[in-house]
Amino acid sequence: MERAIAVIDIGMTNKKVAIYDEALRLLDSLSRTFDPIEVEGLETHDLEGMEGWFLDRLAEFALRYSIGAIAVTTHGATLVCVGADGRPCAPCVYYTHEPGEAFQERFYALAGDPVDLQKRTGTPRLSALINPAKGLFFLRERFPAQLAASVAVLNYPQYWGFRLTGMKGAEGTYTGCHSYLWDWERSRASSVARLLGVHDKMPSEVRDSWARLGRLRPEIAKRTGLSSDTIVTMGIHDSNASLLPHIVKRSGKEFVLNSTGTWCVLMHPQEEYRFSDQELGKVVFFNRSAFNKPVKTAIFLGGMEYEKWSGLAAAHSGGAPAEPGPAAYRTLLREKSVFILPELVPGSGQFPGSAPRAVQAGRTYALGDIESGASVPPFFKEPGTAMAALNVSLALQTVVALERSGLSDGADVFTEGGFRRNAGYNGALAAALPRNPAYLTGMEEATSFGAAMTALAALRAESPELLADRFEIEYKPVAPMEDLDALDEYRSAWMRLANGAGSAGARSG
Repeated sequence: MERAIAVIDIGMTNKKVAIYDEALRLLDSLSRTFDPIEVEGLETHDLEGMEGWFLDRLAEFALRYSIGAIAVTTHGATLVCVGADGRPCAPCVYYTHEPGEAFQERFYALAGDPVDLQKRTGTPRLSALINPAKGLFFLRERFPAQLAASVAVLNYPQYWGFRLTGMKGAEGTYTGCHSYLWDWERSRASSVARLLGVHDKMPSEVRDSWARLGRLRPEIAKRTGLSSDTIVTMGIHDSNASLLPHIVKRSGKEFVLNSTGTWCVLMHPQEEYRFSDQELGKVVFFNRSAFNKPVKTAIFLGGMEYEKWSGLAAAHSGGAPAEPGPAAYRTLLREKSVFILPELVPGSGQFPGSAPRAVQAGRTYALGDIESGASVPPFFKEPGTAMAALNVSLALQTVVALERSGLSDGADVFTEGGFRRNAGYNGALAAALPRNPAYLTGMEEATSFGAAMTALAALRAESPELLADRFEIEYKPVAPMEDLDALDEYRSAWMRLANGAGSAGARSG
């Protein structure tokens, strides 16, 4: 029986186990969601329930496939504190929890100036607990005994690898992902890790994503029916897993990947780690690629914004809004009187001073008032107009994020994920980027696929670069919307609003 690869793909919403063959073809996949467990009023991850489900699915797949390697890929901003018994010893709190501005200020009083930290750690100031170091600081304040009892603090992919193998490790894509815990300039744990007192609890060696963490623990092999020789890789951060196939296939060619989902993540592989003075203080940061090279990155909650605003448009128009036609976009841009502005989670995107709201004919409608029905803009009763305004808003946020990621003339822009199916968004984005070819990728399940590449590389004991001839990626050109001469003027008006006009207390993104 040909060897197969299992991928445990842990998103914030969906958890999945997928099976690939050695030709990197998807053979099977199962997924489900898990509700959070409430601990002292906090949403925390159901680690025990997830583990049981993962092992049951591996056992199910082991009856049909000869699994030789397992890779784990997870969403970001999550660490697990492990006790002496090898189990979590502190709550694994959702990174979406916002402890408040006083907490944020206490964190920076300890950690240091945010701009200086951004220079050294590649990490911007993000809201809630999206910076993992803040998650540790939160545990230190709220659950000090549990944090003190930890013998290891593991990045989320490596926690799951530890549960499978009993071995502790760290790799670059997660360690270097807006964590404040890695010093890019000195290539070691940052001063923040030392100030939090966790640097000696985190594995010091940072290895490749496709390195072998270990083999299955005997009890896991028995539980699942898998061979005890099954390899488990180091694991990989989800956005970097999505990026990996493109780096391998587009070696030496400049591109930016627009990976869309709940988060829109704009990733631009670079040779040099460097911020310009204009970028410091903005929501732009450096990831580490699977090859431990810098990836200039900008993010915003595009998928969340789409779900929220399209849901409100549907609720107030009496039905699910259809894709708007070209006339809706032409009218929107020509009249410049209707706008949808970010951002739902303050400080999560490119416009941290902008309050979420709609504007029509100069009047502002706060998101909360629209949700309650207290004050609803008339254009929400016109679903075509509302959806056109939303798609253009998302496209303009993407353009800003692309610019922050260092987009240069002539570089390709690849969009993958959920927004591939949004024709209005893609047409508007292509129209707003006249000097950059825009494409939709043919990658299905890009995160799982990239993780599968790392597992196959481990199985074959070779670099993922040598897998380029095993797969193809379709890059489908996007035609810009026609007759959108008014787009530049609309963008200028939209930017003035997003950067503060009409938003109390707003500041420039």
